[in-house]
Amino acid sequence: MTDSNTEKQSIVPTEASETYLMPQLTDNLQGAKEDNHQAPAVDQAGLYPSVEEGDDKHKPSGKRVTFPSDDDIVSGAVEPKDPWRHAQNVTVEEILSSYKQACQKLNCKPIPKVLKQIQELKDLTQRNECLDLKGEKLDYKACESLEEILKRVQFKVIDLEQTNLDEDGASALFDMIEYYESATHLNISFNKHIGTRGWQAAAHMMRKTSSLQYLDARNTPLLDHSAPFVARALRISGSLAVLHLENAGLSATALKMNMNLRELYLFNYNIQILDLRNNHILDSGLAYVCEGLKEQRKGLVTLVLWNNQLTHNGMGYLAAALPCTQSLETLNLGHNSVGNEGVHKLKDGLIANRSVLRLGLASTKLSCEGAVAVAEFIAESPRLLRLDLRENEIKTGGLMALSLALKVNTSLLRLDLDREPKKETVKSFIETQRALLAEIQNGCKRNFILAKEKEETEQKMRQSASMAEIATEDGTREEEEEEEPASEERSNTAGKEGDEEGDTTGNEGQTSSQSGASSETNVPQVNLESDSDTEDEEEEEVVTNVSCGQDLEELLLEASLDAGRDAP
Repeated sequence: MTDSNTEKQSIVPTEASETYLMPQLTDNLQGAKEDNHQAPAVDQAGLYPSVEEGDDKHKPSGKRVTFPSDDDIVSGAVEPKDPWRHAQNVTVEEILSSYKQACQKLNCKPIPKVLKQIQELKDLTQRNECLDLKGEKLDYKACESLEEILKRVQFKVIDLEQTNLDEDGASALFDMIEYYESATHLNISFNKHIGTRGWQAAAHMMRKTSSLQYLDARNTPLLDHSAPFVARALRISGSLAVLHLENAGLSATALKMNMNLRELYLFNYNIQILDLRNNHILDSGLAYVCEGLKEQRKGLVTLVLWNNQLTHNGMGYLAAALPCTQSLETLNLGHNSVGNEGVHKLKDGLIANRSVLRLGLASTKLSCEGAVAVAEFIAESPRLLRLDLRENEIKTGGLMALSLALKVNTSLLRLDLDREPKKETVKSFIETQRALLAEIQNGCKRNFILAKEKEETEQKMRQSASMAEIATEDGTREEEEEEEPASEERSNTAGKEGDEEGDTTGNEGQTSSQSGASSETNVPQVNLESDSDTEDEEEEEVVTNVSCGQDLEELLLEASLDAGRDAP
């Protein structure tokens, strides 16, 4: 009986299996009672009734299903770690101590430049100006130790220029910057060994961070197999507005073979400034860039294609794209073999565009014929502010066309031409060139004075409107708050209105005199040469005041059109 009882206990069904195994188990128990003496010899399979071939009943199984009780079920979720849990009520001494301990643990020396900058931090509750690591040699351990700083302090600028980053170090730093939202401006230029994994981490950073607005990757090779990572990230990035890729090794092959890189121009409307100078894009690559420009009805403001081996053939693609974009304000084609034929192709696109404010055509192999085509664009443009035609063979005929165009143009404030007249077969033409250069300069000066007067008039109108609103609001408050006799109210109100009018008139008269003095003393001569940085900066201030341009674009205005600098 003991064996029989044991068998009974071993086959008692669980609650979950009761519903579908009970009939078979009941029959099995009956059989066990009748043949108890044979029970030890029963095979495991004999615990279940035999199933005939034609029987459609449930087939037996040795498996059982059980469920845990409600008390044993795990529910809930784990909150992600707060990246700024270390930054609460932190002090400079704690940051220094943590950084030194990390260096000791990683067996690397603390960077004196970093220690000095941390000691000089004042307010740790907001972004500090800059973490400057330019020129320091950062290996993987040095990069890892910097996390103790980045997890506690945020910066506006992190400068990693020429820090000899390798793939491991770059990946670590980019992951930190993304996780801790460490910077709004990041400079990784002149790092030639970032490699594919480094660019993958940079792409992840661009895609995930919400604070990074400016990325400078000049002279940091972005090769064909790394370009797709960056392109895909830029499609998703919602914060990046300025991207420098000059001297990055971009080629027409990269643009042709990687659909995603072409989509950089097609779908990212946050990119306002794209600097591709000194790459190898060629006409075939420009064709793909222009495909993206056709879709950029809003977004891209500045496009720099300086020194990319472009020719007149590529200008056809650009001319077709320009009428489609309504945001492009600065276009620099300098140091490309555009030629007269290219400018003729470009002219119609520029006229139809109506958004370009600054055009760079320095050293584009133009002669008088090309200058005539440019003059036609000047005459038709109501918005063009600056044009760069330096280092071209523009002689008397071309200068004459430009001078005539300026007689009907009222917007152009600066036209850059070479200082010295070009050689002519007829010597008298040299003096004619000088006279024409002076006329062009005077025309730009006249346009500036007109623009200044227009700005002052609009400012006066805004002031008058605001003063009228203030007077109306003051009168309304007085009527609601004061409970004096009607006669006294009328006399007081009249007196106050008279005072306000007198003040307004006085203010306007003062503004006019100041504006007049400003117009006389602050109107600079339009620069016809490229040698003076000071004059360049003054002229760009003029352009900024008149054109009400975007702040981000002004960061690159000088670099976009001035030829003499590698970087802004």
